[in-house]
Amino acid sequence: MLILLTNDDGIFAPGLVALERALRTLGDVSVVAPSTEQSGVGHAITFLTPLTAKEVFEGERRRGWAVDGSPADAVKLGIAEFCPRRPDLVVSGINSGLNAGINVLYSGTVAAAIEGAFFGITSIAVSLEWDDHADFGRAAEIGLRVIRGLLDRRPAAGSLFNVNIPTRALTGRPELRVVPMSVARYGEAFERRVDPRGRPYYWATNDPPPPPSPRESDVTALAAGAVTLTPLDYDLTHRAGLDELAAGRWSLD
Repeated sequence: MLILLTNDDGIFAPGLVALERALRTLGDVSVVAPSTEQSGVGHAITFLTPLTAKEVFEGERRRGWAVDGSPADAVKLGIAEFCPRRPDLVVSGINSGLNAGINVLYSGTVAAAIEGAFFGITSIAVSLEWDDHADFGRAAEIGLRVIRGLLDRRPAAGSLFNVNIPTRALTGRPELRVVPMSVARYGEAFERRVDPRGRPYYWATNDPPPPPSPRESDVTALAAGAVTLTPLDYDLTHRAGLDELAAGRWSLD
């Protein structure tokens, strides 16, 4: 098996290193990742400037390719240029910070997995709750177990999954819950400040998620200390709305 590994925290991030080590028990790993942190860039890709890439080594060992672009750029370039053949699996992570709820829509980590799914390759995003002293080694062990379980189920080519690991799951026997993505709104506030020249500027406050709703989702399951697994789909078509709009005749006269 050939695995393309990427992330949005950059090729030198400890989460990437830990997950690479774990994934090598499954097969060959090609690392193609952004050269610098790209958190929150979503599915941006580079059109107006050329992309540069550099081979990165750790002593004599070749680490992979550092791409001066977004996570989606790294996946596109990895598949097109740097992987010795078409990958069987794309994995993005381990991200430093959860990618749950509406954060999925902003996440460069998830966007990299979506890009892999665009190519018809099974793709998985893995994220760990942020902590100054995060145990990425243990998180990689848990992530590997989830990935093995998914592969054992033989998902259709191009399937897309999002895995989140809370800090509480790193000890004891973690529980896995298969849950939908929450779409509750939050994080809309800004703090107004003034710089030394008297000019106002605004800093997003990063408000915490809203109180848990009765319906279980990735946000509520993570709050309970469970590892979450969510199947995703990048097709944004609203099917019910499509049928409603298509009913009857339309005229532009």
